Amino acid sequence: MNSAEAWADPDRLRRYRERVFAERQALRTAFADPVGQQRQVLADLLEFNAGTAYGKQHGFARIRTLDDFRRAVPVQTYTDLEPWIERAAGGEADVLTADRPAVFFTSSGSTGAHKKIPVTPRFMRTTFFPFYYAAWAPLIEHFPDVLASPDAVLNLKHDPLTDPPTTASGRPHVGASQVDFGAAFGEPLSAEPGTGAPWARLAVPVAADRHAEKMYLRLRLAVESDVRCVIGINPAMVAALPYQLNLWWPRIVKEVRDGTLGGLPHRPPNPDRATELERLAHRHGTVRPSHIWPRMRALFCWTTGLASLYLPRLRAEFGPDVAALPAPVAASEGPVGVTLDRHSGAGSLVVNAAVYEFADADRDLGPDTATLQPHELETDRDYHVVFSHVGGLYRYAVGDVVRVVDHRGGVPRLEYTGRANRSDHAGERLRDAQVIRALHSALDATGLELRNAACRVTESAHRAPGYTFAVAPRTEWRQDESDRFTALLDEALGRESAGYGTARTEGRLSAPALLPLDPDAFLRDWQAQVESGVRPTQVKDRLFRQDPRQWARLTGQDPERHGAAAP
Repeated sequence: MNSAEAWADPDRLRRYRERVFAERQALRTAFADPVGQQRQVLADLLEFNAGTAYGKQHGFARIRTLDDFRRAVPVQTYTDLEPWIERAAGGEADVLTADRPAVFFTSSGSTGAHKKIPVTPRFMRTTFFPFYYAAWAPLIEHFPDVLASPDAVLNLKHDPLTDPPTTASGRPHVGASQVDFGAAFGEPLSAEPGTGAPWARLAVPVAADRHAEKMYLRLRLAVESDVRCVIGINPAMVAALPYQLNLWWPRIVKEVRDGTLGGLPHRPPNPDRATELERLAHRHGTVRPSHIWPRMRALFCWTTGLASLYLPRLRAEFGPDVAALPAPVAASEGPVGVTLDRHSGAGSLVVNAAVYEFADADRDLGPDTATLQPHELETDRDYHVVFSHVGGLYRYAVGDVVRVVDHRGGVPRLEYTGRANRSDHAGERLRDAQVIRALHSALDATGLELRNAACRVTESAHRAPGYTFAVAPRTEWRQDESDRFTALLDEALGRESAGYGTARTEGRLSAPALLPLDPDAFLRDWQAQVESGVRPTQVKDRLFRQDPRQWARLTGQDPERHGAAAP
């Protein structure tokens, strides 16, 4: 049975729903004793991996408590674990885990280098699948019609490969969205919504690195279907979809009329649908997803971080009643939180998946950084995430910062606020979350709206360095509006970061400057990166853009020649 047949099978759909709701209930049951769950996860990973090279070196067999574990294992990053991971990727057994990795997930770090994240069958069973299934519960509970047919979901992140790259030992080294979990781990129900659609596996040849062309081909096919839901996880992919429709519109309509796909014969010509699409574009003067798919119900992606600036208006592009459901707070390395209800952005900590530790986000993480347990977290505070799980990552600082929204049943609910990297030119120590909150504060006070924003420190021969904010206003701002917004942003940054306020007071930083861009600037930049060969899932919103090439690509200005952009 192929994917389309599987998703059309009523019995398969029944079993899928049952599994999703059962995993959500199991997680809710675990909330009754979160401290006990954390002890159990620690005991399991220590016992299972005590005989590995890493376990022997760090005395796993002697560890009994979390305090023992903290003393034996330092807080560490991918760089610290990389020599161990490379040994496993080379085929050596019993390095980090007693379970040989079946796959290595790829994930781009802050340097752009592709990590190798070991993925073992035991990790998938005990850590990944329980949270993974539960994550779909709100979607299929409240919007059951998205599973009405195999082509009701446009899954933008699904990108299977017929010939995946491998490690030295021959194991696939691919993104999580490129793995067939059914074949790799014996989980036939694990196929995501949308993976049975006609565009899930493209019927025409296209090179693996031609990501923009693959996105075009899927979109061209989807305009002939009754799509009810778009899955993107990375919200930048969802934001790009309306832009891509307009970018490729003439080509899409012609191929629908001719029945071609990528210029090759594919299906019977559909002149009626092509004429209907032309009428829609003529009537509205533009092309929106809501015009093409009037029964759209939901978007599934991260809703916090920079996406919180543009997602409210973006939803309207897909339909006035479309809901934005938050994807899990997670990384390729492991899960953190999963939304179990209709909360707009926060997910409950997955207490039965990994051992979780947290550290104040305003502190620099180091090997000996003191950490907090989940029950010690405070509401409305930002924290670094450190986790350990049976898949071979121990006291691993994933590089994400989360904010505690509230507690439910003794378990914190967390929302992703941004990466842990800082911008620190003059002691300001600014984090993503602080700048995003400051942007929201200035926007709320002025009633203005942005489609996206980025910033960098600009040097000048005539004054102290200062932040330049490249912004894409939804509509044009008057000069007095821009001036008031910039002044309010400056004040808000000082409230968010004591270091920023001190740097401003002492004259080490000048007032921020605004660089208005046209509304589509960030979308063009995103599209250009995808067309250069970067996988769409890896082209994420980036707030701090100190790299001159990145800034020039976004703004059209060479910062080395426009160092005095700030007045």
